[in-house]
Amino acid sequence: MKKVLSTLLVAGMFAVVACGPSAEEKAATEKAVQDSIATAEQAAKAAAEQASMQDSMNTVVDSTAAVVDSLKK
Repeated sequence: MKKVLSTLLVAGMFAVVACGPSAEEKAATEKAVQDSIATAEQAAKAAAEQASMQDSMNTVVDSTAAVVDSLKK
């Protein structure tokens, strides 16, 4: 009986190990993670550039408004 249980236990362990992700699946997962990180960094960079452009436009509008106000006086 011990031999049968030991054999089943060993077979079960091999089955669990065999069901794990392959090297290709691990590489694909890692590539997907790296692609996600790159996409997030790209989006953050674009958002920062957009915010900088908006800030510059606000500065131009403010300085133009100040010139118009000074000409009215």
